Amino acid sequence: MAGRTQPIIRTLAVGGAPAALLLMLTLGTLVAVFLRADGVGALGPAEWAAIRFTIWQAFLSALFSCVLAIPVARALSRRSFPGRALLIALLGAPFILPVIVAVMGLLAVFGRAGMLNAGLVWLGLPPVSIYGLQGVVLAHVFFNLPLAVRLLLQSWVEIPAERFRLAASLGMGPAEIARYLERPMLRAALPGIFLAIFLICLTSFAVALTLGGGPRATTVELAIYQAFRFDFDLGRAALLGLVQVCLCLAASVLALAITNPSAFGAGLDRQVARWDAAGPWLKAQDVMALALTAVFLLLPLALITLRGLAALPGLPEAVWAAALRSLLVALGSAAVTISLALPLAMAISRASAGAASALETLAMIPLATSSLVLGTGLFLVLRHYADPATLALPVTAAANATLALPFATRILLPSARAVEADYGRLADSLDMTGIGRLRLLTFPRLVGPLRFSAGLAAALSMGDLGVITLFADPQTATLPLQLYRLMAAYRMEDAAGAAVLLLGLSFALFWIIDKGARPDARA
Repeated sequence: MAGRTQPIIRTLAVGGAPAALLLMLTLGTLVAVFLRADGVGALGPAEWAAIRFTIWQAFLSALFSCVLAIPVARALSRRSFPGRALLIALLGAPFILPVIVAVMGLLAVFGRAGMLNAGLVWLGLPPVSIYGLQGVVLAHVFFNLPLAVRLLLQSWVEIPAERFRLAASLGMGPAEIARYLERPMLRAALPGIFLAIFLICLTSFAVALTLGGGPRATTVELAIYQAFRFDFDLGRAALLGLVQVCLCLAASVLALAITNPSAFGAGLDRQVARWDAAGPWLKAQDVMALALTAVFLLLPLALITLRGLAALPGLPEAVWAAALRSLLVALGSAAVTISLALPLAMAISRASAGAASALETLAMIPLATSSLVLGTGLFLVLRHYADPATLALPVTAAANATLALPFATRILLPSARAVEADYGRLADSLDMTGIGRLRLLTFPRLVGPLRFSAGLAAALSMGDLGVITLFADPQTATLPLQLYRLMAAYRMEDAAGAAVLLLGLSFALFWIIDKGARPDARA
């Protein structure tokens, strides 16, 4: 027992270093925000309006995302067709899609000069505006509808095939299937999915920055940015940061409290033909749901890509310099993420149940904050020691790594636990520790999840428009910030070219780093 205890203690000690650093980057910055914040009485009508708008737009965004996801997930669960696997894979693309690029694409379809308004004018109808509440909700649905579909689809396929076979033997039709199988599943799955998307929309900044604004369409994140950049009112910015953290914590606690496990029990994981959806009307419903979703998600990206490719050769030098800075920040963020996530995952896999739960909870703390809140805290800490503008790029990389850490840890944990369960005792008996254990045992079996985690962290950092807006000057702008500045200056052709460049770099970075995680790449 003693021989096995020593390696575990060493592993936990190694895991304690990233845990301590994570505490400094999250709780430390939150303490700085708390100490600098004005009293609650400093919240005026504008701040309360921002709080109300933040909650309302997040509620509407989550509601529409979940409602629209139901027919799409149902169609994917009961239909088999060529390209189904590709379509499901594409539903994951918006997760690493730079927000500012998606906004450009949505403007190409729904903007003042977009396809929709051109058609309305041709029909003699008044144009519609994408700016304000409707634009913010539309953009959030664009990003979160695929997430809701993927999560609902997973819940749908977890209904045991034996339940459908039993329903067939009882002569149940589509209405009975929906009543006794699908609706109970939806009642269990939808509240958690709704609150997860609600939490994501609470912390959205780039969407509100580009499509919101104005007294009636200002979120808490946007209010932090305005207090910081325009008024330099650090007390008000810090107070709004605390409000944002409280909103996120409340949503997180509520999500944990109301998430219900499935009541269907286990099955034998058999595939089953969905005879209940064989009718032509139901087939037409499913085809329509899938076709409209594909058009909604792919048309904006197709338009901005076609428009931006022609502008690529003539992009200003500042855009290419910003692209290089973004690449460096993304690679640095990925390196920091892996440096923190790997020892944390290994420590969790080797710890006792109580210690593992504490470390895992710690790794999830960044989900309860946002890039603007972290940026505000880091600015308040660093301004006493250095000019924050000179540290814009390293601070952005550190903040992005912190926000990517929960995803990387969750990706690594299953493989880390499998390695410990299969080889942990043997490695301990051979006294494999430190670099040797990492090189000979851990890394070869975690290379796939490590590459995927690093690629995801790099892609998320590449497209981030958050902390950099607080720190950057013209010489330290990243590509998303440079793209936003082009849009604000109405240089839409250059903005389209920069959007295509950002889109290509984000997906290329993810693909290159993650390539080794694919079986064919390791052959």
